[in-house]
Amino acid sequence: MTTGKVHRPPDPEAARLLEESLANVREALSNIRYGTVSLTVHEGRVTQIDITEKKRLKAN
Repeated sequence: MTTGKVHRPPDPEAARLLEESLANVREALSNIRYGTVSLTVHEGRVTQIDITEKKRLKAN
C-alpha cells in the first residue's frame, strides 16, 4: 500500500534541520530520568520541544 507521495531525498538545508532537530531530541532524552518529551511539528518540521520532568521523592 502506498501513500501517494513520491519519496525524494531531502535538500541539504532540510537534512541539516532534521539532524539539528534529532540532536536536540537526543539531548532532551539524555538529560531526563522521569517525565515526558513532547515534540511540536509544523509543516513537517520540529518547531518546539517541551520537557516535563518529574522528581521522585523518597517516602519518609
